Amino acid sequence: MAQDTTTTTTAGTTTVVDPVVAKIAGIAAREVPGVHDLGGGAARLVGSVRDAIGQRDQGQGIKVEVGEKQVAADVTIVVEYPVHIQTVASDVRHAVARAITELVGMEAAEVNVTVTDVHIPSDDDDEDEEPRVA
Repeated sequence: MAQDTTTTTTAGTTTVVDPVVAKIAGIAAREVPGVHDLGGGAARLVGSVRDAIGQRDQGQGIKVEVGEKQVAADVTIVVEYPVHIQTVASDVRHAVARAITELVGMEAAEVNVTVTDVHIPSDDDDEDEEPRVA
């Protein structure tokens, strides 16, 4: 169940819901060099259908828990080959934490990164090749 984040000000309150934080985290993660895509296999399949009809889910592959002052995020990524996986994961962790702090105004309590696949650019080329047999 999504939890709301409420900040009290003199003129009222501001509530930032989980999907908004997930979208911000997703955009930040996608901008990191070496990240090919977000999400596991099923999420990427659904994502490719959504992309085809022009409705990209920026929060794909992101799960967040929003508290009163802190956010915990789980990010699932696919990295490009031959990048250093630990470097990309660290860069994603920092980019997501920075986005949560700067754009949402909350502390990133933790950002966990799971690498589910490595994208090999030649895999894309195989789909365009002529069949070897008729």
